[in-house]
Amino acid sequence: MKILLRKLMVNYPYTIAIILFVIGILIVLTKSDLFKKLIGINIMESSIFIMFVGAGNIRGAAVPILDKASPQSTYINPLPSALMLTGIVVSVSVTAFALALIIRLHKSYGTTDAKKIAEMRNEVTNK
Repeated sequence: MKILLRKLMVNYPYTIAIILFVIGILIVLTKSDLFKKLIGINIMESSIFIMFVGAGNIRGAAVPILDKASPQSTYINPLPSALMLTGIVVSVSVTAFALALIIRLHKSYGTTDAKKIAEMRNEVTNK
Protein backbone atom coordinates (compact mmCIF):
# COMPACT_ATOMS: atom_id res chain seq x y z
CA MET A 1 0.00 0.00 0.00
CA LYS A 2 2.87 2.39 0.78
CA ILE A 3 4.37 1.76 -2.64
CA LEU A 4 1.07 2.57 -4.33
CA LEU A 5 0.68 5.81 -2.38
CA ARG A 6 4.26 6.80 -3.13
CA LYS A 7 3.73 6.21 -6.85
CA LEU A 8 0.50 8.22 -6.76
CA MET A 9 2.27 11.11 -5.05
CA VAL A 10 5.20 11.04 -7.49
CA ASN A 11 2.80 11.09 -10.44
CA TYR A 12 0.47 13.68 -8.91
CA PRO A 13 -0.46 15.45 -12.18
CA TYR A 14 -1.88 12.22 -13.58
CA THR A 15 -3.62 11.40 -10.30
CA ILE A 16 -5.24 14.84 -10.18
CA ALA A 17 -6.21 14.58 -13.86
CA ILE A 18 -7.89 11.20 -13.35
CA ILE A 19 -9.77 12.39 -10.26
CA LEU A 20 -10.99 15.54 -12.05
CA PHE A 21 -12.00 13.56 -15.14
CA VAL A 22 -14.05 11.13 -13.05
CA ILE A 23 -15.73 14.05 -11.24
CA GLY A 24 -16.58 15.61 -14.61
CA ILE A 25 -18.01 12.36 -15.96
CA LEU A 26 -20.13 11.90 -12.84
CA ILE A 27 -21.51 15.42 -13.15
CA VAL A 28 -22.36 14.98 -16.83
CA LEU A 29 -24.03 11.61 -16.29
CA THR A 30 -25.95 12.33 -13.08
CA LYS A 31 -27.16 15.92 -13.45
CA SER A 32 -29.98 16.93 -15.78
CA ASP A 33 -29.45 20.71 -15.60
CA LEU A 34 -27.65 21.90 -18.72
CA PHE A 35 -25.51 24.44 -16.83
CA LYS A 36 -24.24 21.69 -14.54
CA LYS A 37 -23.53 19.44 -17.50
CA LEU A 38 -21.50 22.23 -19.09
CA ILE A 39 -19.53 22.70 -15.87
CA GLY A 40 -18.84 18.94 -15.84
CA ILE A 41 -17.55 19.11 -19.42
CA ASN A 42 -15.28 22.03 -18.48
CA ILE A 43 -13.91 20.06 -15.53
CA MET A 44 -13.14 17.18 -17.89
CA GLU A 45 -11.38 19.54 -20.29
CA SER A 46 -9.29 20.96 -17.45
CA SER A 47 -8.20 17.47 -16.44
CA ILE A 48 -7.00 16.80 -19.98
CA PHE A 49 -5.01 20.05 -19.94
CA ILE A 50 -3.38 19.07 -16.63
CA MET A 51 -2.51 15.63 -17.98
CA PHE A 52 -0.84 16.94 -21.14
CA VAL A 53 1.12 19.68 -19.36
CA GLY A 54 2.22 17.11 -16.77
CA ALA A 55 3.36 14.80 -19.57
CA GLY A 56 5.56 17.56 -21.00
CA ASN A 57 7.32 18.13 -17.69
CA ILE A 58 10.73 16.55 -17.00
CA ARG A 59 11.92 16.48 -13.39
CA GLY A 60 15.16 18.34 -12.91
CA ALA A 61 15.03 19.94 -16.35
CA ALA A 62 15.40 23.64 -17.04
CA VAL A 63 12.93 26.07 -18.53
CA PRO A 64 13.30 26.06 -22.35
CA ILE A 65 14.97 29.48 -22.49
CA LEU A 66 18.56 29.54 -23.67
CA ASP A 67 20.91 31.01 -21.11
CA LYS A 68 24.54 31.36 -22.21
CA ALA A 69 25.74 31.66 -18.60
CA SER A 70 24.44 28.27 -17.44
CA PRO A 71 23.76 25.91 -20.34
CA GLN A 72 21.86 22.73 -19.50
CA SER A 73 21.48 19.63 -21.58
CA THR A 74 17.87 18.85 -20.60
CA TYR A 75 14.94 21.20 -21.13
CA ILE A 76 11.24 20.89 -20.42
CA ASN A 77 9.21 20.22 -23.56
CA PRO A 78 7.30 23.45 -24.40
CA LEU A 79 5.07 21.88 -27.07
CA PRO A 80 2.37 20.42 -24.75
CA SER A 81 2.02 23.77 -22.98
CA ALA A 82 1.67 25.61 -26.28
CA LEU A 83 -0.89 23.12 -27.56
CA MET A 84 -2.88 23.34 -24.34
CA LEU A 85 -3.01 27.13 -24.61
CA THR A 86 -4.65 26.62 -27.99
CA GLY A 87 -6.97 24.05 -26.43
CA ILE A 88 -7.94 26.47 -23.68
CA VAL A 89 -8.85 29.14 -26.25
CA VAL A 90 -11.00 26.65 -28.16
CA SER A 91 -12.56 25.44 -24.91
CA VAL A 92 -13.52 28.95 -23.85
CA SER A 93 -15.11 29.68 -27.22
CA VAL A 94 -17.07 26.41 -27.22
CA THR A 95 -18.21 27.11 -23.66
CA ALA A 96 -19.41 30.58 -24.68
CA PHE A 97 -21.32 29.09 -27.61
CA ALA A 98 -22.86 26.41 -25.37
CA LEU A 99 -23.91 29.07 -22.85
CA ALA A 100 -25.58 31.02 -25.64
CA LEU A 101 -27.46 27.88 -26.70
CA ILE A 102 -28.52 27.14 -23.12
CA ILE A 103 -29.80 30.72 -22.71
CA ARG A 104 -31.75 30.35 -25.96
CA LEU A 105 -33.23 27.06 -24.73
CA HIS A 106 -34.23 28.75 -21.47
CA LYS A 107 -36.00 31.51 -23.38
CA SER A 108 -37.82 28.96 -25.55
CA TYR A 109 -38.77 26.36 -22.93
CA GLY A 110 -38.55 28.26 -19.65
CA THR A 111 -36.17 25.74 -18.09
CA THR A 112 -32.62 24.42 -18.39
CA ASP A 113 -33.50 20.90 -17.23
CA ALA A 114 -32.74 18.47 -20.06
CA LYS A 115 -35.43 15.98 -19.00
CA LYS A 116 -38.16 18.61 -18.93
CA ILE A 117 -37.08 19.95 -22.32
CA ALA A 118 -37.20 16.43 -23.77
CA GLU A 119 -40.69 15.90 -22.32
CA MET A 120 -41.89 19.19 -23.80
CA ARG A 121 -40.47 18.26 -27.20
CA ASN A 122 -42.14 14.84 -27.07
CA GLU A 123 -45.49 16.45 -26.24
CA VAL A 124 -45.20 18.75 -29.26
CA THR A 125 -44.20 15.95 -31.68
CA ASN A 126 -46.91 13.55 -30.43
CA LYS A 127 -49.76 16.00 -31.10
